[in-house]
Amino acid sequence: MHRVLVAVLALLTPALAAAQASAIDKIRSTSTVTMAYRTNALPFSFNDSKGQPTGYTVDLCKRIAASMQSSLNIPDLKIRWVAATSQDRFELIEKHEADMECGATTATLKRMERVDFSSYVFIDSTGVLTRDASGIRAFSDLAGKRIAVIAGTTNEQALKAALKRALVDAKVVAQPSREAAVAALEAGKVDAFASDKILLEGIAGKLQDTSKYTLLPDNLSLEPYAIMLPRGDSALRLAVNRGLSQIFSSGAIQDIFARTFGSDAKPTPLLRAVYTVGYIPD
Repeated sequence: MHRVLVAVLALLTPALAAAQASAIDKIRSTSTVTMAYRTNALPFSFNDSKGQPTGYTVDLCKRIAASMQSSLNIPDLKIRWVAATSQDRFELIEKHEADMECGATTATLKRMERVDFSSYVFIDSTGVLTRDASGIRAFSDLAGKRIAVIAGTTNEQALKAALKRALVDAKVVAQPSREAAVAALEAGKVDAFASDKILLEGIAGKLQDTSKYTLLPDNLSLEPYAIMLPRGDSALRLAVNRGLSQIFSSGAIQDIFARTFGSDAKPTPLLRAVYTVGYIPD
């Protein structure tokens, strides 16, 4: 029995060591940090006109890489960008194909069963963008209407819960992607599209005829965004949160916010609280 136990432990030890190793070790050995990013999550993560990653969260991640280069003493740290979708972003992190995900991902307890998250980087809510031709002026007007939502998102859960609370009988139409939902909305196949409000505002400005759509004032949920990380990697999470703390405690966050949302835009009181709490003394 003793020999069997020793043999089993010998087989398990390399696997356990690999599981406990931090992504920091790989980042150090390769001088490269791999960042997954959403290509269509305007204005947080998307491709610019030259096909390069940009947006609010992408800018945060770029500055986090600069912080890691300094704090971890990794000269010439490079970023390798990996395009992600709303469906495969979790798998990329779980399989360690990316060290972090820079998009518009809501941190939830359910998701923490699979991955970890950094400190919060933004606070938003679920909203509903409607076609004016559908005659929707208030949330109650959604009764009998078709509402697109991206399958498997927290927005889908929030929409269904809000409809149930308000006793509104509407058809929730799950879509595989944001592009599919927008296409359905523009084609009149659905009457509305539910998603994060700030993303809907970005989408509304790019529709073929912006005057035909209205963003309802209702807030259906609270959506705290964070940078997704591999579960159980405390060293990596510390490095990322250290970078965020440096950003939040300096003028850098004001620059990133203004560049993303415009010089006239101001963070909400709740978002300012996120920035304040995100500063963690070293």
